[in-house]
Amino acid sequence: MRKTSAAGGLVYSTEGGRMCPACRQPLAACSCRAQTPAPAGDGVVRVSRETKGRGGKAVTVIRGVTGDAAAVAALGKQLRTACGCGGTVKDGVIEVQGDHCDRIVAILQQAGLTVKRAGG
Repeated sequence: MRKTSAAGGLVYSTEGGRMCPACRQPLAACSCRAQTPAPAGDGVVRVSRETKGRGGKAVTVIRGVTGDAAAVAALGKQLRTACGCGGTVKDGVIEVQGDHCDRIVAILQQAGLTVKRAGG
């Protein structure tokens, strides 16, 4: 069922699932997100441990990984599997649950990336 508001915008649709707010296409067929370039960095991957905003739980954060979103997600999956824990990928930043900085630095160096330990 599809309804439109008085202003003419899409109110609700079950046809395509989640919709992109910018181009009003289903997220799978979104044209505006495909055009966003990958964030450019200095070529150095930085690994740090954070606890802020997480209820005191430690999370290993990996920033500066270059490549498209699928490559970053695949690397995140590989790191989570190697550490045996959960995590996520948000805006090109990989978060792995727990304090696994040393293990992740070793894995990324074996993959041929330039890695720096950031933070304390």
